[in-house]
Amino acid sequence: MARPDTKSFGLLRAWPSAALLALALSACMSSSEPPVDDTTQVPPAASDDPATSGEYPVGTGPDPVLPEPDESALPVVEIAPAVGWPENAQPAPAAGFAVTAFARGLDHPRTVTVLPNGDVLVAEANKPEAPGTPGPKQLAMNAVQKRAGAGVPSADRITLLRDADGDGVAEERHVFLDGLTSPFGVALVGDTLYVANADALVRVPYAEGATSIDATPEKVADLPAGRNHHWTKALVASADGSRLYVGVGSNSNIAEHGMEEEVDRAAVLEVDPATGAVRNYASGLRNPTALAIHPHDDALWAVVNERDEIGNDLVPDYLTSVREGAFYGWPYSYFGQHVDTRVEPRAPDLVARAIAPDYGLGSHVAPLGLAFYAGDALPARYREGAFIGLHGSWNRKPKVGYSVVFVPFSGGRPSGPIETVLGGFVNDRGDAQGRPVGVAVDGRGGVLVADDVGNAVWRLQPAGAGAR
Repeated sequence: MARPDTKSFGLLRAWPSAALLALALSACMSSSEPPVDDTTQVPPAASDDPATSGEYPVGTGPDPVLPEPDESALPVVEIAPAVGWPENAQPAPAAGFAVTAFARGLDHPRTVTVLPNGDVLVAEANKPEAPGTPGPKQLAMNAVQKRAGAGVPSADRITLLRDADGDGVAEERHVFLDGLTSPFGVALVGDTLYVANADALVRVPYAEGATSIDATPEKVADLPAGRNHHWTKALVASADGSRLYVGVGSNSNIAEHGMEEEVDRAAVLEVDPATGAVRNYASGLRNPTALAIHPHDDALWAVVNERDEIGNDLVPDYLTSVREGAFYGWPYSYFGQHVDTRVEPRAPDLVARAIAPDYGLGSHVAPLGLAFYAGDALPARYREGAFIGLHGSWNRKPKVGYSVVFVPFSGGRPSGPIETVLGGFVNDRGDAQGRPVGVAVDGRGGVLVADDVGNAVWRLQPAGAGAR
């Protein structure tokens, strides 16, 4: 399949030194405002089309209305400083739900994976050390990330949690696999466990009920590494287990380091686990942070973090099916064929075949988790719908995200407006007590949520149902 031009190019305009310095200082920027719930911000009715009639909140749904870009000299920086949860505090569930602490005291938990026997694997990780000397902009962004709670060392391990008595709280905790390299995606296929490190896909043998693995991980395939502007590597197996899919983010915002650093990035890669062969399955997805197989038709879906620095309401992050051979626009265009004029040289041939994603989630909400609901503990309307962890914005004022949301599905397609099901991660002073990341559905039908600032895994279930 064709892929973006690999010629080196930069931004249409360079950042002035004063702006870079101001951005570095902005690591201390935050306000006392909690995030707005954009799932309640509905635009005025414009037509009888449900995609534009006001049914969908701003920046969300199958056909969100996009404003004109706002290319200010200095991007908006609005941070929720990470403070963690006060003792016995927890996030706030929506009406009809209850939440409990499945586990606390973890170390920057990022993803959760439920094994067939009910055990839960938690990848505890942060970004790896970057090679070389960071430039001014990267130093500024490092300061922003540290302020937001991402400045901790990487634990580089997977922890196993076990709730043997079914009370919704894990009473056992074991170091399952350590010595990894910023692990993120985890997938079990038969008796083989695959882990997507920041630099490679590896595997280890797994026996049901094991609480630790001593085997040295075997490399299946190298993954794009190096600068690792986006280090997380999402992972899911096809329904039949014959193929693995890895989400690899871009090495930049809009390819400002040149396209030679973007080979097999901003893409979903397909890996043959038998041979280790890798091919580019779909491209132009700036940062596909979570992948899932839909239970209706075994289709591959992803949530994607879009580009920054062109306004509060651009560009919507999104949920989309991932089609083989498809190009989704990055860096040349966004949400289909909206050209990003900052990128030079342009690529009109690629823009002409860029397809729009299926469903906008709102601009800068930072989706990092995706799970389709196949349980039976929640009401029938949640069946086969998508639970999504929104890590929260830094490039928007007021803040958005910092919540877990639900998108209903029917017939394998999104079928209604986005709904917030778990919030309260940011307190009334504008501080982040927690930030949701990965989500998963456990064997009893509860929804597990990794919280990398609160160092916890939360369990969402129907109100009054009790653990079972």
